[in-house]
Amino acid sequence: MDTRTTTHTEQAASAMPVFYASFVDGNSLSAAATSLPLVDPATGRIWAHAQLDPAAADAAMASAVVARDSGRWADLTGAERAVMLRRLGDLVAAHAEELGSLESLANGKPHRATFGEMRATSRWYHYYASLAETHDGLVREIGRSVEARIEREPLGIVVAITPFNGALSLGSWKLAPALAAGNVVILKPPAEAPASSIRLAALAIEAGFPKGVVNVVIGDAAIGEALALHHETAMVTFTGSTAAARQLGGKVVGAMKQFVCEAGGKSAHIVFEDADIGSAVVAATQGAFSATGQTCVAGSRLLLHASIADEFLERYKASIGRLRIGDPKVADTHVGPVASAQHLARIAGFVSGAVAEGGRVLVGGKSPEMPGDLANGCWYAPTVIVDVTPDMRVVREEVFGPVVTVQTFKTEEEAVALANSSEFGLAAGFWTTDMRRARRVSRKLKAGTVWVNTYRAIDVKIPFGGYKQSGLGRENGPEALDEFTQIKSVVTDYAAALDPFAY
Repeated sequence: MDTRTTTHTEQAASAMPVFYASFVDGNSLSAAATSLPLVDPATGRIWAHAQLDPAAADAAMASAVVARDSGRWADLTGAERAVMLRRLGDLVAAHAEELGSLESLANGKPHRATFGEMRATSRWYHYYASLAETHDGLVREIGRSVEARIEREPLGIVVAITPFNGALSLGSWKLAPALAAGNVVILKPPAEAPASSIRLAALAIEAGFPKGVVNVVIGDAAIGEALALHHETAMVTFTGSTAAARQLGGKVVGAMKQFVCEAGGKSAHIVFEDADIGSAVVAATQGAFSATGQTCVAGSRLLLHASIADEFLERYKASIGRLRIGDPKVADTHVGPVASAQHLARIAGFVSGAVAEGGRVLVGGKSPEMPGDLANGCWYAPTVIVDVTPDMRVVREEVFGPVVTVQTFKTEEEAVALANSSEFGLAAGFWTTDMRRARRVSRKLKAGTVWVNTYRAIDVKIPFGGYKQSGLGRENGPEALDEFTQIKSVVTDYAAALDPFAY
């Protein structure tokens, strides 16, 4: 079956098994001997298979080398690349329902959320198309007859390793600026979540991209590392855990390749005594439990001023109680399953460990019983744990699930110290009506993104990345385009040479 042109709806209606193979040089590779079952996390049923071809990585690299060396992408003007980037953005929007469905099958997010995510993702291609048209070099005067042109050139071959919780959306954070800068890209999504990336590569061909400019390889971490360390690779961009980023990044940088990563997070969400509690409750619910907590910026550490903690928690419990847990395909579902049985077991282990260390479950703390076809899915209820201490594992480590810990504080200084006590520094948020405090605290928080009186406000124009162990470099904004280029200084003297030895 040609998976490049078959929608998920058509696949579901077909009695034939569905196979996804690596996408190389404009086509899906032929069937491989080994395949990995793709499991719907809502039902536990196998809905498709991913082909694991050991030759795919070499084939993709060979295709990328030809595309790079031919200049059929890098030698285009920014305006010419922009035309195809905009077409791709339009195609992503036009296929948002299909692409969103494939993302939901990979990570359990409700379809309504992934549909909106795909519509938003199309903006990344339009935004970087505009930057491709306007991102010019600089000219600096060195002397009366000497000038220097500071030019930005593509790096060459970029390997983009993407996460299960947003293989296409977060992958586009990498792909759009990399392509706008003139690079060719090999996408390496998780083996358990390849479908949306393969479909995206097929849409790139439909948009007019030359063959080999966008390749997709299905494989495990070892395949990703092999691609990253290949002698033809110039840059690696990675989203995943801090542990994996450290391991891979050390090898990539040791090989003198550029490395950008967005790693783990353990974001503090602070509510001061003068906050608009109603708005903060809404944001704390959405910030922690969207995507079933499977987001790197989840507000998983709730820090409450002691004077308003009881009131806040009562309203927070009521807000959480209104969340509808259910089938991602149902339009009014708020919270879907987590991505896999293995991930479910990990989340449950964090909660049981917290209780063993003295924490108390205020809300949730278990897998809900689900009806019918959903009974075998990977479900975990939104969970709030109180009576925690800073040294507990559930407070220190990223759960990557619907689990929130609650701590209280009495002073602004204590709140900032608690927020900054984590080894992570991806994001933080806080609520106050005192604008002097807003300025003061936002400067003190050690995080790449700080939200004031809002949470999870992410936009293509805003640079995104972490402090400390949460990453290197930045995605989004013009700053991301710079990450995918190298600087060349061309110095020209228009006068006759002076002989320094003519004396």
